[in-house]
Amino acid sequence: MSKPVVVIGHRLGKGQNVAKGIEDAGGKAIVIEGVAADMKVGDFMKSNDADFGISFCGSGGAGAINASNLYGYSARHHLRTNDAGVAAINDDIQVLGFGFMDTEDLGKVLVEAWVKKHGQ
Repeated sequence: MSKPVVVIGHRLGKGQNVAKGIEDAGGKAIVIEGVAADMKVGDFMKSNDADFGISFCGSGGAGAINASNLYGYSARHHLRTNDAGVAAINDDIQVLGFGFMDTEDLGKVLVEAWVKKHGQ
């Protein structure tokens, strides 16, 4: 199995820190460029056959809900901690909606949880 593909959409066009953590943990990160990138997470997940997606915005909900509505991905939103993200991965959630938590550590723990559950 190849390394997990993770799409990152950030409301303010960021996501480089979480991408670094994903790559450091052995995943492939796809950062969507530009403002309101969180609203494109589902589109990029579909076109890149991603294993999961991360949406960042103030509430932590918009992009995850949009991906779920458009493509039927399972989503959990309004997440605020690394542990909440790991729990979502363990529950087979495909799109994780966080508040503004663009940290290397978050990317690392999510990929590690995904690999532990699904193998690599």
